[in-house]
Formats: sequence, structure tokens, C-alpha cells
Amino acid sequence: MDGFVARKNIASNPLWQTREPRLSALDIELTERCDNACQHCYINLPQNDPTARAAELTTSEWKRILKEAAQLGVLRVRFTGGEPLLREDFAELYEYARRLGLRVTLFTNARRITPELAALFQRIPPLQKIEITVYGMTAETYEEVTCAPGSFAEFRRGIDLLLASGVPFLVKSVDLPQMRHELPAFQAWAATLPGMELPASVTRILDLRARRDSPARSKHIAALRGDPEEVARNRLASSNLRADILRLAADQHGANALFGCAAGACALPTIDARGRMQACMLLRAPQLAYDLRAGSMTDALEHFFPRLGWMKSETPAFLRRCARCFLRNICDQCAAKSWMESGTLDTPVEYYCQVTHAIARQVGLLAEGERSWDVTNGRERANRILGGINEPEPGSNLSTL
Repeated sequence: MDGFVARKNIASNPLWQTREPRLSALDIELTERCDNACQHCYINLPQNDPTARAAELTTSEWKRILKEAAQLGVLRVRFTGGEPLLREDFAELYEYARRLGLRVTLFTNARRITPELAALFQRIPPLQKIEITVYGMTAETYEEVTCAPGSFAEFRRGIDLLLASGVPFLVKSVDLPQMRHELPAFQAWAATLPGMELPASVTRILDLRARRDSPARSKHIAALRGDPEEVARNRLASSNLRADILRLAADQHGANALFGCAAGACALPTIDARGRMQACMLLRAPQLAYDLRAGSMTDALEHFFPRLGWMKSETPAFLRRCARCFLRNICDQCAAKSWMESGTLDTPVEYYCQVTHAIARQVGLLAEGERSWDVTNGRERANRILGGINEPEPGSNLSTL
């Protein structure tokens, strides 16, 4: 290869072997290990954890999976973790994915961006912006969150290397008590970066430990969550988002189906560091994961995951609440998060109910004290409010759609 240009027979490229792609995108979790030790993280394990390292797929195993993904029509992969740059073979896997014709998104904390990696991204662009999570605007705040001395300086060095190389990236953050006071400064700084076309996103709701591997850690994460009313206000800061929420409330889906989301169709699956294919990044229930070390993505997509779309709940609490709730489309409650919280796929999560009810009250869908599962005219309420939003201002020539 000379630079980024190569002559190839297009007919031999795996991307052209499948006329109708079965998947368009794939999440790849190269490792659960991380050089940060953020207490809010739902997945991370220590950087040098020997058990986690030994369980990870090898370079050749990842290459086999990437090749099959391309043959299935996948166009984009997202490398994530843990911290994916901890993998000593990251550059090799990245270049292999790009040679297959795949676009690559990288989720990283930027601490391990080196001049060599920045040059690689400059020479062979990922074709998707690198995404960097920021844990504070000062060393004191950043390292209080990451519990990793020196991590702030390494993060800033990584940012500077990408800027100097002209590699496109975007930044995002997390709403944590330790750094809440710095979020305005973060947003102002993010707006000055060349790759930021929209305001930086901020994760408002924290997930518990995805593998249910530490009740103490999960309890600590729950204590870091924001007040439901405040979370709702922050989510509604955008007027466009308010309209989107109302539209979702007006578009209700099936009552007792466990999967009313893309996971039910396995539209954006994840392959974790141990080779287990999951219907989405958060769905870690062992009984819903497919072992790629013993099989293939093709078999998983054709014979294993189709059953998810047919799964129904018979749990009384779910049928009484979630199955009757007209706000279900705007609620964070799902099978994945239920499993994180309770170890079941269909136990209602009270915190998500509180946030969703707060949002509904703030947009006028619910009165104080009302429960969404008792409302029988939710769709009409949402459509009525949407009609008011869409009405033209006095003197306007616009007609209501």
C-alpha cells in the first residue's frame, strides 16, 4: 500500500460478495480492561487483570470475526472497551479492518494516543470521528473521577496529538457529582474543537454493572445518579427533543413484548472481549449471548437471535406497569437494564419510572400524582400537545402539517 491508495479487484472485496447486507454495523469490545478506574463505569476491569486478559480473543480470532462481518455486509465497526488502546495489537486490528473496507469508530479516553497512532489515523483515516469521553476540565476533577494519577495530562496530550495531526474527533462527557460544576466549562471548550458540529453529548443516566459482577459497585453507581427531576430538565433542554419525546409517546408498541427496540432484530450487535455475541452493547444476560468461539456470526443471526423478537413477559409487575405504559417508548427501561438491576429481563426499574414520569410531567403528558400505566388516552394527549407545537405563530404564513 502506498499511503492510503491501493489498486484492488473490486469483485474480490468481501464487501461485494453479499448483495443484501444482513448487518450494517457492529460493536466490538476489544477488552474490558481499562487504564482508568472510574467508579461509575458499568464494564471496566483493572488494566492488568490477568483473568480478563487471558479470556480475551486473540488477534487471529478477531481477524476471523472481522472478515466474516465484512462478508455479511457490515460497513462500520466500533472499537470500544474498556479502553481498546490497551490491546497491544490494536494498530494491527485497526488496519486490518480498514483494509477490509470497514469504516471504524473508536471509543477511547485518549490517554494512550501516541504519535505513532495519530500518524496511523492520519495516514489511514477511520472515516468516522474518534469519540473521546472527558471526565473533567481540571486535573483535580478528572483524576477524582478516573482514580488514576497522571491521567489528565495523558488525556490532554492525546487530544493535542490528534489536533496536530488533523484527525477528526468529538468529545462527550458524563453527569457525575464530582464534575457537575465543570460541565458548562466542558461544553464551552468542546464548542471550540474543529470536529464538534453539535453540542457535546452528556450521559445523564448511569448503568449498573453490566455483568452483575459487583453488588457493591452497583450500589455505589446508583448513589451517583442524578435526581430524576433534574435529569428530566436536562434532557428537555432542547425544544426539538421535546417534540421527539411527544412523537414517541404517540407511537406506542406491543404490550408484553420484551424487545420493542433494535435489539429484538439484532440490528446493532456487540461482540465482547471473550467472543460472546450480544444483541446490543448493554444486553449481558448470559442466556442471550452466542459464543463465537464455538460458532459463527451467520449461525447466530440465522438461528439464535431471531427468537428475541418473540420473547414475551409473563411477570405480573411488568404486565401491570410496563405493558400498559404509554410512555414505554421514551423510558430507559429495557430487558438489558432490567437484567443489570435485578437479574431478570422484565422487572420494572423504579429509577427509570421516576425519570420518565418527570419528563412526562414537564412536557404536559401527566398531571402530578398520575401513573402512566393508568392513563388510557396517552396517544391523544401526545397528539394534542404536538398539534399545539406545530401550530403557526400569529401572522405566520406557515400552515399546520
